[in-house]
Amino acid sequence: MGEDEHMEILGIDIGGSGIKGAPVDVKKGRFTAERHRIPTPQPAKPEQVAETVAAITRFFSWDGPVGCTFPAVIKQGIAWSAANVDQSWIGTNGEKLLSESTGCPVLLLNDADAAGLAEMSFGAGRDQGGTVILLTLGTGIGSAVFSEGHLVPNTEFGHLQIRGKDAELRASARIRKDKKLSWKKWAKRINEFLDHMEILFSPDRFILGGGVSRKHQNFFPYLKAKAEIVPAELKNNAGIIGAAWEAHQAASRKKPG
Repeated sequence: MGEDEHMEILGIDIGGSGIKGAPVDVKKGRFTAERHRIPTPQPAKPEQVAETVAAITRFFSWDGPVGCTFPAVIKQGIAWSAANVDQSWIGTNGEKLLSESTGCPVLLLNDADAAGLAEMSFGAGRDQGGTVILLTLGTGIGSAVFSEGHLVPNTEFGHLQIRGKDAELRASARIRKDKKLSWKKWAKRINEFLDHMEILFSPDRFILGGGVSRKHQNFFPYLKAKAEIVPAELKNNAGIIGAAWEAHQAASRKKPG
């Protein structure tokens, strides 16, 4: 099989509770082996997380390129924030650290951006032009924005202020559970958030992801927006697939010719 027909990259998704990885066929957006998960070390300091990421590469006997998500603003491989991991990550060159710990070339990117890239390439955003906004509803609210298929990286729309609070403190999936909100009441909060987003960005499509997207039939009937609203298709695999895809794209850009 030629290189163009089949290209594997290891994707790793670093989360607050688990670090999971799988080799991905980046032509088809599918795992080529079962996902391997290791609990995130607590506290989630850089060296301990790097060792866990290295353990995943060893599990797959991996020595090629790795795409890795991280719950933070990432610029040139450096973490500028830290959500659900230790604050000592801020200012750390995570890309360099993970490359050293794994012995592999690592591309590091924001977790919601990775999920968005996967959905745009293989899921609910395939062949979609205009402005597309992916929102992941989980512990917080992650976001990824695309204009004509191009990512605008490191957006943090979960921190948009609504009624004097971060949007994610009103409309995340965690808040629905904590406050025991009905699906209908929760949807009303999401609608308020989407309304703010529409005023600012006039998107053509919202893609709603996160684990709760598996239950989209419970709250989608109550959602209202001018833009089309669709559930994410790749569910919890989106981060791994998107990270592998972006690492493949980055490696392709570096090749001469």
